[in-house]
Amino acid sequence: MGQTPSTPLSDCLNAVCNGRDNCVGYPDNPLYQISWVNRYNLDISVEPVAVTRPETAQDVSDIVKCAVANSVKVQPKSGGHSYANYGLGGQDGELVIDLVNLQDFSMDTNTWQATIGGGTKLSDVTSRLDANGKRAISHGTCPGVGIGGHATIGGLGPSSRMWGSCLDHVIEVEVVTADGSIKRASETENSDLFFALKGSGAGFGVITEFVVKTHPEPGDVVQYSFSLSFSKFEDLVPVLLQWQNLVTDPNLDRRFGTEFVMYELGVAITGTFYGTKDEWEASGIPDKIPVGNVSLVIDDWLGVIAQQAEDAALYLSDLSSAFTAKSLALRPDEALSSNTATDLMKYIDSVDRGSLLWFVIFDASGGAVSDIPMNATAYSHRDKVMFVQGYGIGIPTLNQATRDFIDGVITTIQSNTLQVLTTYPGYVDPSLVDAQASYWGPNLKTLGEIKSKWDPSDLFHNPQSVRPGETS
Repeated sequence: MGQTPSTPLSDCLNAVCNGRDNCVGYPDNPLYQISWVNRYNLDISVEPVAVTRPETAQDVSDIVKCAVANSVKVQPKSGGHSYANYGLGGQDGELVIDLVNLQDFSMDTNTWQATIGGGTKLSDVTSRLDANGKRAISHGTCPGVGIGGHATIGGLGPSSRMWGSCLDHVIEVEVVTADGSIKRASETENSDLFFALKGSGAGFGVITEFVVKTHPEPGDVVQYSFSLSFSKFEDLVPVLLQWQNLVTDPNLDRRFGTEFVMYELGVAITGTFYGTKDEWEASGIPDKIPVGNVSLVIDDWLGVIAQQAEDAALYLSDLSSAFTAKSLALRPDEALSSNTATDLMKYIDSVDRGSLLWFVIFDASGGAVSDIPMNATAYSHRDKVMFVQGYGIGIPTLNQATRDFIDGVITTIQSNTLQVLTTYPGYVDPSLVDAQASYWGPNLKTLGEIKSKWDPSDLFHNPQSVRPGETS
Protein backbone atom coordinates (compact mmCIF):
# COMPACT_ATOMS: atom_id res chain seq x y z
CA MET A 1 0.00 0.00 0.00
CA GLY A 2 3.00 2.34 0.40
CA GLN A 3 3.51 5.04 2.98
CA THR A 4 0.98 7.78 3.46
CA PRO A 5 0.54 10.44 6.14
CA SER A 6 -1.77 9.17 8.84
CA THR A 7 -5.21 10.76 8.69
CA PRO A 8 -8.54 9.59 10.04
CA LEU A 9 -9.59 8.60 6.51
CA SER A 10 -6.40 6.74 5.63
CA ASP A 11 -6.35 5.03 9.02
CA CYS A 12 -9.92 3.86 8.41
CA LEU A 13 -9.23 2.64 4.86
CA ASN A 14 -6.04 0.90 5.93
CA ALA A 15 -7.98 -0.92 8.64
CA VAL A 16 -10.51 -2.12 6.05
CA CYS A 17 -7.70 -3.36 3.81
CA ASN A 18 -5.96 -5.01 6.77
CA GLY A 19 -2.60 -5.24 5.07
CA ARG A 20 -3.86 -6.55 1.71
CA ASP A 21 -1.73 -5.52 -1.25
CA ASN A 22 -3.34 -3.47 -4.02
CA CYS A 23 -6.29 -2.57 -1.81
CA VAL A 24 -5.85 1.20 -1.44
CA GLY A 25 -3.67 3.83 -3.08
CA TYR A 26 -2.94 7.41 -2.06
CA PRO A 27 -1.60 10.51 -3.86
CA ASP A 28 1.83 10.23 -2.23
CA ASN A 29 2.43 7.05 -4.26
CA PRO A 30 4.70 8.11 -7.19
CA LEU A 31 2.71 5.81 -9.51
CA TYR A 32 -0.67 6.94 -8.18
CA GLN A 33 -1.92 8.60 -11.37
CA ILE A 34 -0.71 5.80 -13.63
CA SER A 35 -1.43 2.70 -11.57
CA TRP A 36 -4.40 3.78 -9.46
CA VAL A 37 -6.19 6.74 -11.02
CA ASN A 38 -5.65 5.91 -14.71
CA ARG A 39 -7.72 8.72 -16.27
CA TYR A 40 -9.63 7.80 -19.42
CA ASN A 41 -9.86 11.38 -20.73
CA LEU A 42 -6.36 12.85 -20.43
CA ASP A 43 -7.75 16.31 -21.12
CA ILE A 44 -9.45 16.39 -17.71
CA SER A 45 -7.26 16.33 -14.62
CA VAL A 46 -8.53 14.82 -11.40
CA GLU A 47 -6.88 13.58 -8.22
CA PRO A 48 -8.98 11.45 -5.86
CA VAL A 49 -8.20 11.52 -2.15
CA ALA A 50 -7.73 7.74 -2.43
CA VAL A 51 -8.53 4.86 -4.74
CA THR A 52 -9.76 1.62 -3.17
CA ARG A 53 -10.14 -1.85 -4.71
CA PRO A 54 -12.53 -3.86 -2.55
CA GLU A 55 -12.93 -7.61 -2.92
CA THR A 56 -16.39 -8.07 -1.40
CA ALA A 57 -19.61 -6.20 -0.79
CA GLN A 58 -18.61 -6.00 2.86
CA ASP A 59 -15.40 -4.23 1.85
CA VAL A 60 -17.48 -1.73 -0.12
CA SER A 61 -19.74 -1.22 2.88
CA ASP A 62 -16.80 -0.58 5.19
CA ILE A 63 -15.19 1.82 2.72
CA VAL A 64 -18.45 3.77 2.39
CA LYS A 65 -18.61 4.05 6.17
CA CYS A 66 -15.06 5.45 6.20
CA ALA A 67 -16.13 8.10 3.71
CA VAL A 68 -19.23 9.02 5.72
CA ALA A 69 -17.21 9.33 8.91
CA ASN A 70 -14.79 11.69 7.18
CA SER A 71 -17.28 13.71 5.09
CA VAL A 72 -15.71 12.64 1.80
CA LYS A 73 -17.69 12.22 -1.42
CA VAL A 74 -17.69 8.81 -3.14
CA GLN A 75 -17.83 7.54 -6.72
CA PRO A 76 -17.78 3.93 -7.89
CA LYS A 77 -15.65 2.99 -10.90
CA SER A 78 -16.33 -0.07 -13.02
CA GLY A 79 -14.57 0.08 -16.41
CA GLY A 80 -13.65 3.73 -16.00
CA HIS A 81 -14.77 4.95 -19.45
CA SER A 82 -16.53 8.13 -18.34
CA TYR A 83 -15.84 10.87 -20.88
CA ALA A 84 -15.37 13.33 -18.00
CA ASN A 85 -13.60 10.92 -15.62
CA TYR A 86 -16.66 10.81 -13.36
CA GLY A 87 -15.73 7.32 -12.17
CA LEU A 88 -12.84 9.12 -10.49
CA GLY A 89 -15.17 11.71 -9.00
CA GLY A 90 -14.81 14.22 -11.82
CA GLN A 91 -13.19 16.62 -9.37
CA ASP A 92 -10.34 16.49 -6.87
CA GLY A 93 -10.72 15.02 -3.42
CA GLU A 94 -13.31 12.28 -3.87
CA LEU A 95 -12.93 8.68 -2.75
CA VAL A 96 -12.97 6.14 -5.59
CA ILE A 97 -14.32 2.62 -5.15
CA ASP A 98 -12.80 0.70 -8.07
CA LEU A 99 -14.82 -2.49 -8.55
CA VAL A 100 -12.18 -4.29 -10.62
CA ASN A 101 -12.03 -7.24 -8.19
CA LEU A 102 -15.78 -7.88 -8.19
CA GLN A 103 -15.80 -10.53 -10.92
CA ASP A 104 -18.21 -13.20 -9.65
CA PHE A 105 -20.33 -14.93 -12.28
CA SER A 106 -22.99 -17.62 -12.16
CA MET A 107 -25.82 -18.82 -14.39
CA ASP A 108 -29.12 -20.28 -13.24
CA THR A 109 -29.88 -22.75 -16.03
CA ASN A 110 -33.51 -23.05 -14.91
CA THR A 111 -34.32 -19.36 -15.33
CA TRP A 112 -31.36 -18.41 -17.53
CA GLN A 113 -30.73 -15.49 -15.24
CA ALA A 114 -27.07 -14.58 -14.80
CA THR A 115 -25.44 -13.02 -11.75
CA ILE A 116 -22.57 -10.73 -12.72
CA GLY A 117 -20.06 -8.90 -10.51
CA GLY A 118 -20.15 -5.12 -10.66
CA GLY A 119 -16.60 -4.79 -12.00
CA THR A 120 -17.00 -7.08 -15.00
CA LYS A 121 -16.03 -5.64 -18.38
CA LEU A 122 -18.34 -6.13 -21.35
CA SER A 123 -15.86 -8.41 -23.13
CA ASP A 124 -15.97 -10.75 -20.14
CA VAL A 125 -19.75 -10.47 -19.89
CA THR A 126 -19.98 -11.69 -23.47
CA SER A 127 -17.52 -14.57 -23.07
CA ARG A 128 -18.97 -15.78 -19.74
CA LEU A 129 -22.52 -15.73 -21.02
CA ASP A 130 -21.42 -17.62 -24.12
CA ALA A 131 -19.57 -20.23 -22.05
CA ASN A 132 -22.60 -20.77 -19.83
CA GLY A 133 -25.32 -21.83 -22.22
CA LYS A 134 -24.71 -19.68 -25.32
CA ARG A 135 -26.61 -16.79 -23.78
CA ALA A 136 -26.47 -13.07 -24.49
CA ILE A 137 -27.68 -9.65 -23.39
CA SER A 138 -27.76 -6.30 -25.14
CA HIS A 139 -24.81 -3.99 -24.52
CA GLY A 140 -22.46 -1.58 -26.23
CA THR A 141 -19.51 -2.35 -28.47
CA CYS A 142 -16.49 -1.15 -26.48
CA PRO A 143 -15.07 -4.25 -24.71
CA GLY A 144 -13.36 -2.34 -21.89
CA VAL A 145 -16.52 -0.67 -20.59
CA GLY A 146 -17.59 -1.99 -17.19
CA ILE A 147 -21.10 -3.26 -16.59
CA GLY A 148 -21.27 -1.24 -13.36
CA GLY A 149 -21.44 2.04 -15.26
CA HIS A 150 -23.02 0.71 -18.44
CA ALA A 151 -26.06 -1.01 -16.91
CA THR A 152 -26.76 1.88 -14.54
CA ILE A 153 -26.79 4.64 -17.16
CA GLY A 154 -28.51 2.95 -20.12
CA GLY A 155 -26.21 0.67 -22.04
CA LEU A 156 -27.03 1.09 -25.72
CA GLY A 157 -25.69 -1.11 -28.49
CA PRO A 158 -26.45 -2.69 -31.87
CA SER A 159 -28.91 -5.22 -30.41
CA SER A 160 -30.80 -2.63 -28.32
CA ARG A 161 -33.52 -2.12 -30.94
CA MET A 162 -34.19 -5.87 -30.71
CA TRP A 163 -33.74 -6.55 -26.97
CA GLY A 164 -33.76 -3.15 -25.24
CA SER A 165 -30.90 -1.43 -23.43
CA CYS A 166 -28.49 -3.17 -21.10
CA LEU A 167 -30.30 -1.78 -18.04
CA ASP A 168 -33.56 -3.22 -19.35
CA HIS A 169 -32.07 -6.67 -18.71
CA VAL A 170 -31.37 -5.95 -15.03
CA ILE A 171 -33.96 -7.56 -12.74
CA GLU A 172 -32.21 -7.28 -9.38
CA VAL A 173 -29.06 -5.83 -7.83
CA GLU A 174 -27.02 -6.01 -4.67
CA VAL A 175 -26.15 -2.44 -3.73
CA VAL A 176 -24.33 -0.62 -0.95
CA THR A 177 -26.24 2.50 0.03
CA ALA A 178 -25.10 5.77 1.59
CA ASP A 179 -25.32 4.48 5.17
CA GLY A 180 -23.12 1.49 4.31
CA SER A 181 -25.99 -1.00 4.25
CA ILE A 182 -25.88 -3.92 1.81
CA LYS A 183 -29.32 -4.21 0.23
CA ARG A 184 -31.15 -5.97 -2.57
CA ALA A 185 -33.19 -3.87 -4.97
CA SER A 186 -35.70 -4.97 -7.59
CA GLU A 187 -39.20 -4.10 -8.76
CA THR A 188 -40.57 -5.72 -5.59
CA GLU A 189 -37.88 -4.80 -3.04
CA ASN A 190 -36.65 -1.22 -2.56
CA SER A 191 -38.34 -0.47 -5.86
CA ASP A 192 -37.78 3.29 -5.70
CA LEU A 193 -34.04 2.78 -5.35
CA PHE A 194 -34.14 0.24 -8.17
CA PHE A 195 -35.86 2.83 -10.38
CA ALA A 196 -33.03 5.30 -9.74
CA LEU A 197 -30.24 2.77 -10.20
CA LYS A 198 -31.55 1.95 -13.68
CA GLY A 199 -30.41 5.13 -15.36
CA SER A 200 -28.64 7.30 -12.77
CA GLY A 201 -26.86 4.73 -10.65
CA ALA A 202 -23.66 6.64 -9.85
CA GLY A 203 -25.63 9.05 -7.67
CA PHE A 204 -27.42 6.43 -5.60
CA GLY A 205 -25.09 3.63 -4.53
CA VAL A 206 -22.41 1.11 -5.40
CA ILE A 207 -23.79 -1.94 -7.20
CA THR A 208 -21.71 -4.97 -6.36
CA GLU A 209 -23.80 -7.55 -8.20
CA PHE A 210 -26.28 -7.57 -11.09
CA VAL A 211 -28.89 -10.22 -11.81
CA VAL A 212 -29.88 -10.07 -15.48
CA LYS A 213 -32.26 -11.87 -17.78
CA THR A 214 -30.58 -13.34 -20.85
CA HIS A 215 -31.46 -14.44 -24.37
CA PRO A 216 -30.27 -17.32 -26.53
CA GLU A 217 -27.48 -16.11 -28.79
CA PRO A 218 -28.71 -15.32 -32.31
CA GLY A 219 -27.65 -17.79 -34.97
CA ASP A 220 -26.61 -16.19 -38.24
CA VAL A 221 -25.95 -12.47 -38.12
CA VAL A 222 -25.58 -10.28 -41.20
CA GLN A 223 -22.96 -7.53 -41.00
CA TYR A 224 -23.45 -4.70 -43.48
CA SER A 225 -20.81 -2.05 -44.15
CA PHE A 226 -20.85 0.79 -46.65
CA SER A 227 -18.13 3.28 -47.56
CA LEU A 228 -18.14 6.23 -49.91
CA SER A 229 -15.56 8.45 -51.53
CA PHE A 230 -16.47 12.10 -52.03
CA SER A 231 -14.88 15.46 -52.74
CA LYS A 232 -16.58 17.40 -49.96
CA PHE A 233 -18.87 16.59 -47.03
CA GLU A 234 -21.77 18.44 -48.64
CA ASP A 235 -21.91 15.56 -51.13
CA LEU A 236 -23.04 13.36 -48.22
CA VAL A 237 -26.34 15.15 -47.63
CA PRO A 238 -28.47 12.76 -49.75
CA VAL A 239 -26.75 9.72 -48.21
CA LEU A 240 -27.31 10.93 -44.64
CA LEU A 241 -30.96 11.74 -45.35
CA GLN A 242 -31.53 8.34 -46.97
CA TRP A 243 -30.03 6.59 -43.92
CA GLN A 244 -32.05 8.81 -41.57
CA ASN A 245 -35.29 8.03 -43.41
CA LEU A 246 -34.56 4.35 -42.85
CA VAL A 247 -33.86 4.57 -39.11
CA THR A 248 -36.78 6.89 -38.33
CA ASP A 249 -39.26 4.51 -39.98
CA PRO A 250 -41.47 3.23 -37.12
CA ASN A 251 -41.80 -0.08 -38.97
CA LEU A 252 -38.05 -0.66 -39.29
CA ASP A 253 -37.26 -4.30 -38.47
CA ARG A 254 -36.10 -4.41 -34.85
CA ARG A 255 -33.45 -6.97 -35.66
CA PHE A 256 -31.45 -4.19 -37.31
CA GLY A 257 -29.01 -1.81 -35.60
CA THR A 258 -26.94 0.74 -37.51
CA GLU A 259 -24.55 3.72 -37.34
CA PHE A 260 -23.62 6.48 -39.78
CA VAL A 261 -20.03 7.58 -39.11
CA MET A 262 -18.24 10.58 -40.61
CA TYR A 263 -14.52 11.13 -40.18
CA GLU A 264 -11.67 13.04 -41.81
CA LEU A 265 -11.15 10.66 -44.70
CA GLY A 266 -14.64 9.51 -45.43
CA VAL A 267 -17.93 8.05 -44.26
CA ALA A 268 -18.95 4.58 -43.19
CA ILE A 269 -22.35 3.07 -42.51
CA THR A 270 -22.34 -0.07 -40.41
CA GLY A 271 -25.31 -2.29 -39.84
CA THR A 272 -26.03 -5.47 -37.93
CA PHE A 273 -29.02 -7.65 -38.73
CA TYR A 274 -29.73 -10.47 -36.31
CA GLY A 275 -31.05 -13.07 -38.71
CA THR A 276 -30.20 -15.03 -41.84
CA LYS A 277 -29.32 -13.59 -45.21
CA ASP A 278 -32.76 -14.57 -46.51
CA GLU A 279 -34.42 -12.78 -43.58
CA TRP A 280 -32.19 -9.76 -44.23
CA GLU A 281 -33.30 -9.62 -47.85
CA ALA A 282 -36.96 -10.12 -46.88
CA SER A 283 -36.81 -7.28 -44.33
CA GLY A 284 -36.83 -4.65 -47.06
CA ILE A 285 -33.79 -2.89 -45.59
CA PRO A 286 -31.46 -3.63 -48.55
CA ASP A 287 -33.84 -1.65 -50.76
CA LYS A 288 -33.74 1.40 -48.49
CA ILE A 289 -30.18 1.60 -47.19
CA PRO A 290 -27.51 3.46 -49.22
CA VAL A 291 -25.68 1.38 -51.80
CA GLY A 292 -22.15 1.83 -53.09
CA ASN A 293 -19.01 0.13 -51.84
CA VAL A 294 -20.95 -2.42 -49.79
CA SER A 295 -19.65 -5.45 -47.93
CA LEU A 296 -21.99 -8.12 -46.58
CA VAL A 297 -20.66 -10.76 -44.19
CA ILE A 298 -22.59 -13.57 -42.50
CA ASP A 299 -21.18 -14.35 -39.05
CA ASP A 300 -22.14 -15.69 -35.64
CA TRP A 301 -22.73 -13.80 -32.38
CA LEU A 302 -19.13 -13.88 -31.10
CA GLY A 303 -17.73 -12.98 -34.50
CA VAL A 304 -20.02 -9.98 -34.71
CA ILE A 305 -19.13 -8.85 -31.19
CA ALA A 306 -15.44 -8.99 -32.10
CA GLN A 307 -15.99 -6.98 -35.29
CA GLN A 308 -18.06 -4.36 -33.47
CA ALA A 309 -15.31 -4.00 -30.86
CA GLU A 310 -12.80 -3.47 -33.66
CA ASP A 311 -15.03 -0.84 -35.27
CA ALA A 312 -15.51 0.97 -31.95
CA ALA A 313 -11.74 1.09 -31.41
CA LEU A 314 -11.43 3.21 -34.54
CA TYR A 315 -12.94 6.22 -32.77
CA LEU A 316 -12.66 5.78 -28.98
CA SER A 317 -10.69 2.77 -27.82
CA ASP A 318 -9.76 1.44 -24.41
CA LEU A 319 -6.60 3.53 -24.53
CA SER A 320 -6.57 6.80 -22.64
CA SER A 321 -6.40 9.94 -24.77
CA ALA A 322 -7.19 13.65 -24.64
CA PHE A 323 -10.57 14.20 -26.26
CA THR A 324 -13.75 16.23 -26.28
CA ALA A 325 -17.23 14.78 -26.79
CA LYS A 326 -20.68 16.28 -27.32
CA SER A 327 -24.00 14.65 -28.12
CA LEU A 328 -27.72 15.08 -28.78
CA ALA A 329 -30.74 12.79 -28.49
CA LEU A 330 -33.41 13.17 -31.16
CA ARG A 331 -37.10 12.21 -31.32
CA PRO A 332 -38.62 11.35 -34.73
CA ASP A 333 -39.98 14.89 -35.06
CA GLU A 334 -36.48 16.27 -34.39
CA ALA A 335 -34.81 14.44 -37.28
CA LEU A 336 -32.55 16.54 -39.46
CA SER A 337 -34.27 18.46 -42.24
CA SER A 338 -32.61 18.74 -45.62
CA ASN A 339 -31.60 22.32 -44.72
CA THR A 340 -30.10 21.24 -41.39
CA ALA A 341 -28.17 18.40 -43.00
CA THR A 342 -26.86 20.80 -45.64
CA ASP A 343 -25.89 23.40 -43.01
CA LEU A 344 -24.07 20.71 -41.05
CA MET A 345 -22.06 19.44 -44.00
CA LYS A 346 -21.20 22.96 -45.17
CA TYR A 347 -20.02 23.75 -41.66
CA ILE A 348 -17.76 20.68 -41.58
CA ASP A 349 -16.37 21.55 -45.01
CA SER A 350 -15.53 25.13 -44.07
CA VAL A 351 -14.35 25.03 -40.45
CA ASP A 352 -10.87 24.48 -39.03
CA ARG A 353 -11.27 21.02 -37.53
CA GLY A 354 -8.00 21.21 -35.63
CA SER A 355 -7.30 17.48 -35.78
CA LEU A 356 -7.34 14.62 -38.24
CA LEU A 357 -8.86 12.43 -35.54
CA TRP A 358 -12.51 13.37 -35.23
CA PHE A 359 -15.80 11.54 -35.69
CA VAL A 360 -19.46 12.45 -35.97
CA ILE A 361 -21.63 9.41 -35.32
CA PHE A 362 -25.37 9.07 -35.89
CA ASP A 363 -26.67 6.06 -33.98
CA ALA A 364 -30.11 4.44 -34.40
CA SER A 365 -32.20 3.77 -31.30
CA GLY A 366 -35.88 3.11 -30.60
CA GLY A 367 -37.46 -0.28 -31.17
CA ALA A 368 -37.58 -2.36 -27.99
CA VAL A 369 -36.02 0.49 -25.98
CA SER A 370 -39.15 2.54 -26.68
CA ASP A 371 -41.54 -0.19 -25.53
CA ILE A 372 -40.84 0.63 -21.88
CA PRO A 373 -42.65 3.66 -20.45
CA MET A 374 -40.61 6.83 -19.92
CA ASN A 375 -41.26 6.75 -16.16
CA ALA A 376 -40.50 3.05 -15.64
CA THR A 377 -36.77 3.65 -15.05
CA ALA A 378 -34.56 6.67 -14.52
CA TYR A 379 -33.42 6.36 -18.14
CA SER A 380 -35.71 8.83 -19.88
CA HIS A 381 -34.84 8.65 -23.57
CA ARG A 382 -37.47 6.09 -24.52
CA ASP A 383 -38.89 8.42 -27.17
CA LYS A 384 -35.60 8.91 -29.02
CA VAL A 385 -34.83 7.21 -32.32
CA MET A 386 -31.39 8.64 -32.95
CA PHE A 387 -28.34 9.94 -31.10
CA VAL A 388 -25.64 12.20 -32.53
CA GLN A 389 -22.16 12.07 -31.03
CA GLY A 390 -19.19 14.25 -31.91
CA TYR A 391 -15.67 13.32 -30.84
CA GLY A 392 -12.42 15.21 -31.30
CA ILE A 393 -9.17 13.60 -30.23
CA GLY A 394 -5.86 15.34 -29.55
CA ILE A 395 -2.46 13.73 -29.99
CA PRO A 396 -0.92 14.31 -27.60
CA THR A 397 -3.04 17.26 -26.45
CA LEU A 398 -6.39 18.67 -27.46
CA ASN A 399 -6.43 22.09 -29.13
CA GLN A 400 -9.11 24.77 -28.99
CA ALA A 401 -9.92 24.48 -32.70
CA THR A 402 -11.01 20.87 -32.24
CA ARG A 403 -13.10 21.77 -29.19
CA ASP A 404 -14.80 24.55 -31.14
CA PHE A 405 -15.37 22.29 -34.13
CA ILE A 406 -17.16 19.60 -32.12
CA ASP A 407 -19.17 22.26 -30.28
CA GLY A 408 -20.18 23.69 -33.64
CA VAL A 409 -21.36 20.33 -34.98
CA ILE A 410 -23.81 19.95 -32.12
CA THR A 411 -24.81 23.62 -32.12
CA THR A 412 -25.56 23.52 -35.85
CA ILE A 413 -27.94 20.60 -35.40
CA GLN A 414 -29.48 21.81 -32.14
CA SER A 415 -30.19 25.34 -33.28
CA ASN A 416 -32.21 24.04 -36.23
CA THR A 417 -34.03 21.09 -34.65
CA LEU A 418 -34.28 21.25 -30.85
CA GLN A 419 -36.08 23.49 -28.40
CA VAL A 420 -34.53 21.72 -25.41
CA LEU A 421 -31.18 19.95 -25.42
CA THR A 422 -31.50 16.34 -24.28
CA THR A 423 -28.75 13.77 -24.34
CA TYR A 424 -27.84 10.30 -23.15
CA PRO A 425 -26.01 10.47 -19.79
CA GLY A 426 -23.62 7.76 -21.00
CA TYR A 427 -22.20 10.39 -23.38
CA VAL A 428 -21.39 12.65 -20.46
CA ASP A 429 -20.61 16.27 -21.34
CA PRO A 430 -19.08 18.35 -18.52
CA SER A 431 -19.86 21.61 -20.33
CA LEU A 432 -23.65 21.24 -20.17
CA VAL A 433 -25.35 24.15 -18.42
CA ASP A 434 -28.34 22.21 -17.09
CA ALA A 435 -26.93 18.69 -17.23
CA GLN A 436 -29.39 16.92 -14.95
CA ALA A 437 -32.39 18.17 -16.94
CA SER A 438 -30.70 17.21 -20.21
CA TYR A 439 -29.87 13.71 -18.96
CA TRP A 440 -32.99 12.76 -17.00
CA GLY A 441 -35.67 15.21 -18.16
CA PRO A 442 -39.17 14.32 -16.90
CA ASN A 443 -37.79 11.84 -14.35
CA LEU A 444 -35.58 14.37 -12.57
CA LYS A 445 -38.08 15.45 -9.90
CA THR A 446 -38.75 11.82 -8.92
CA LEU A 447 -35.02 11.14 -8.82
CA GLY A 448 -34.48 14.14 -6.55
CA GLU A 449 -37.08 12.78 -4.15
CA ILE A 450 -35.49 9.33 -4.13
CA LYS A 451 -32.07 10.90 -3.61
CA SER A 452 -33.40 12.80 -0.60
CA LYS A 453 -34.57 9.51 0.91
CA TRP A 454 -31.56 7.28 0.18
CA ASP A 455 -28.66 9.76 0.08
CA PRO A 456 -29.73 13.05 1.67
CA SER A 457 -26.14 14.16 2.27
CA ASP A 458 -25.20 13.57 -1.37
CA LEU A 459 -22.44 11.10 -0.55
CA PHE A 460 -22.48 9.57 -4.04
CA HIS A 461 -21.56 12.62 -6.04
CA ASN A 462 -20.03 13.83 -9.28
CA PRO A 463 -20.36 17.26 -10.93
CA GLN A 464 -23.52 16.23 -12.81
CA SER A 465 -25.13 13.56 -10.64
CA VAL A 466 -28.66 13.89 -9.26
CA ARG A 467 -28.90 16.12 -6.18
CA PRO A 468 -31.25 15.66 -3.21
CA GLY A 469 -34.53 17.44 -3.86
CA GLU A 470 -33.70 18.10 -7.52
CA THR A 471 -36.71 19.55 -9.32
CA SER A 472 -35.51 20.94 -12.63
